[in-house]
Amino acid sequence: MDTHDLTRKLNTKNSSKIVLLVADGLGGLPHEVGGQTELEAANTPNLDALATRGVQGLSHPVLPGISPGSGPGHLGLFGYDPLKYQIGRGALEATGIGFELQDGDVAIRCNFCTLDADGNITDRRAGRIATELSAPLAQSLRQIQIAGIEIFVEPVKEHRFVVVLRGPGLGGNVLDTDPQATGVPPLDPVATDPASEKTVEVAKQFLVQAREILKHEEHANFHTMRGFAAKPKLPTFAEVYGLRAAAVAVYPMYKGLARLVGMDIIGNASNLDEQATVVKENWDKYDFFFVHFKYTDSTGEDGDFEAKKQRTEDFDAFIPQILELNPDVVIVTGDHSTPSFLSNHSWHPVPTLLASDCCRYDQQTAFNESTCLSGGLGQFEAKHLMTLALANAGRLGKYGA
Repeated sequence: MDTHDLTRKLNTKNSSKIVLLVADGLGGLPHEVGGQTELEAANTPNLDALATRGVQGLSHPVLPGISPGSGPGHLGLFGYDPLKYQIGRGALEATGIGFELQDGDVAIRCNFCTLDADGNITDRRAGRIATELSAPLAQSLRQIQIAGIEIFVEPVKEHRFVVVLRGPGLGGNVLDTDPQATGVPPLDPVATDPASEKTVEVAKQFLVQAREILKHEEHANFHTMRGFAAKPKLPTFAEVYGLRAAAVAVYPMYKGLARLVGMDIIGNASNLDEQATVVKENWDKYDFFFVHFKYTDSTGEDGDFEAKKQRTEDFDAFIPQILELNPDVVIVTGDHSTPSFLSNHSWHPVPTLLASDCCRYDQQTAFNESTCLSGGLGQFEAKHLMTLALANAGRLGKYGA
């Protein structure tokens, strides 16, 4: 039996509140043998206090040894098997900005980048160009025309924008053009199945025209294409868990993923304090709140240990604003690890803490990778986190006679 078939049968209604706090890329590594991770080095009195009334462990977003993208990482946290439900980043980004994908559409998440005179990438994110500068550049690409294809180009945030292709015979199984390295040219799009060959030809034409349009820009003089994706089909939180669920996120991609699983996107917050306010204002309307914090991930990707440590402390300082609402279940975790030591997502399991009045406390008095190693949750697949949350909230009935 599929887990969602089980939760459909067992979920029960009550007035409990569940809050899932996701510090993106939370897990880290020491920079030297015997050193501390960013989480271990950070001053986190609120997380440590929460640990004394909770149980903790290490969650594998997908499987041991697999480094996940943000999409699979969050799907696991939401209780969806990321090996069964696969969502391309383009669909997440498009849905996150409110674009209504149609069946047959292919969405592509694009990054502005900087090329040198030889056509090699010198900056994969065009210096993280500001949104007010990147949005007009994205809009300039709306002049691109390809016979038989309707093209939508939408700005997102900073160096990111979305391209949606609409027309007959398009498939979403195409490899990224971002080589994930500098000093080399962008890759050509390559189809991974015959149904996506037409998409490759359309993407190539788009890239040729885009290079011509952007060639005189100093920084954002080209772009890469990532996460080619058709519209996914997922059961909703209301269907499988019986929850009225809401998402409070800043970045569009995470709003998109939440919307795809049936969460309402509430508020228009731009920082943690504003996110806390949105949760407070909507507390009586929902059973489940997903709150996302991006910057523990972006600082890890930048390879900046001290910045990730500081962002971890910022996240910790936000915790009391949620706890004062007295949620029945609080979960603190990440969608994957992003050690500044690696400057990238990694396969390392993610520190995870669950606090409720009925959890089996594990006597830990701090929350970090080391304490999680001996925590009561042990090591587990993240897709089981939602059943734990429901059980601790008294929202799962007994299985069997």
